[in-house]
Amino acid sequence: MATIRAIRRRIRSVTNIAKITRAMEMVAASKMRQAQERGLAGRPYADKIQQVIADLAALPGGTVHPLLENRPVQKVAIVHITPDRGLCGGLNSNINRQTANFILKQEIPVSLLTVGRKGSEFMSRYGRNIIAEFSGLGDKPGLLDTLPVSRIIIDSYSKGEIDMVYLAYARFVNTMVQKPVMEQLLPVRPAEIPRAQNVGYIYEPSGNAVLSELLPRFVEMEVYHAILESIASEQSARMVAMKSATDNAIELVADLTLAHNKARQDAITRELLDISGAVVALEQ
Repeated sequence: MATIRAIRRRIRSVTNIAKITRAMEMVAASKMRQAQERGLAGRPYADKIQQVIADLAALPGGTVHPLLENRPVQKVAIVHITPDRGLCGGLNSNINRQTANFILKQEIPVSLLTVGRKGSEFMSRYGRNIIAEFSGLGDKPGLLDTLPVSRIIIDSYSKGEIDMVYLAYARFVNTMVQKPVMEQLLPVRPAEIPRAQNVGYIYEPSGNAVLSELLPRFVEMEVYHAILESIASEQSARMVAMKSATDNAIELVADLTLAHNKARQDAITRELLDISGAVVALEQ
């Protein structure tokens, strides 16, 4: 059995760890609400812009924009979005595993554009082809902070260097659930407009001109929204993980306290037996 001094030292150590995890839980909780609001706020905009693109793409007599062009897929690129830090449960491993499994199933070359240090480190460790790395975007990135990611994708696809682009990130479902998803980004697939909502619009200066301006903005917003979703998932997962760690530490302290009391009681009993034995010896 461990000595009383060793148990006391371990209780102090676990108590200090519980204080740290509690503080991290509170920090993640304070950031989580804002991250969730930013992530959810972008969903209606993405849905509406897809409907507008669908209406523009369906106009008769229009030319096919490069970002809408479907061609034989010979090269695939993945925008792999992960947090910069760990301590968020299985979030990082789930995203990395999903992308790695997707790459293994492909029979054509796959290149990666990583956003986040954890994904970059994982893919570099396994020798994947990384064409660009981005990290340090922070907890509140703006659209301008993510534009370099979008421009690389748009330029590479327009030049024919890649034939299909996917977004891999953690989609925020709720505080307890973050779902890794793999979504096709390019070529852009216009949403299907229900017949009841199919209304004829007049575009100025022309449908093709509006579409040419709108498609790059759509790609930029999709990348930005995916990063916001990833941040919301990260903060939620970190809060849950730190709460679980704090609860486990408190439970361990209770078990150690019980072991300490038992060890102390055994020590007192042994001392009493030694004293009683000494008294009997002196009387004899």
